[in-house]
Amino acid sequence: MKSKRARATKVLSVMEQLYPQAATELAHTNPFELLVATVLSAQATDASVNKATPALFKRFPDAFALAQAHPEEVEPYIKTIGLYRSKAKNLVMLARKLVEEHGAEVPMDKAQLRELPGVGWKTATVVLGAAFGVPGIAVDTHLTRLARRLGLSEQKDPEKIGADLERLFPEEKWVFVHHALILFGRYRCTARKPQCEGCPLWAECLSKGAW
Repeated sequence: MKSKRARATKVLSVMEQLYPQAATELAHTNPFELLVATVLSAQATDASVNKATPALFKRFPDAFALAQAHPEEVEPYIKTIGLYRSKAKNLVMLARKLVEEHGAEVPMDKAQLRELPGVGWKTATVVLGAAFGVPGIAVDTHLTRLARRLGLSEQKDPEKIGADLERLFPEEKWVFVHHALILFGRYRCTARKPQCEGCPLWAECLSKGAW
């Protein structure tokens, strides 16, 4: 644990230098838009979601509007995103639940968020952190990969990886760490061809030399 904490301290220092303003790349102007975009981002890229959401939000600007729609009306707006049929259905049901149970507002409670269709632990953690500043480290494929490469967690389950990371980093930095590591994994420490040359985390990487 001592060596992991030392690596975590170095990782945090490097992330603060590389991405001091780290934040989600999902385009949004309010918690509702962020929630919808995050649901859409499952098994899809943020870039593909950002291309689809402007027209989607123009047509359905809030939970009230989306709750009155049928999934078939939503599908054309998100057809370029993977699993669009099931996501359209989830979004409509999600909006209806927001209207019926939360006054059309996105709840700030993780348990209530996870009761919404299409919202799991990761999505709830992302929304709470990015929209409301609630501490948490959501784990996606990038964080799963980096946690193992940097020797911060040997777990495979995202929630357990998140718990490991939260034990290593200061709570006030959890949201930042989530966003910064995603950026690092997305643009530098990629899955197949990581940019190892000159990497500021070379000394901390347990996978160095594998590429």
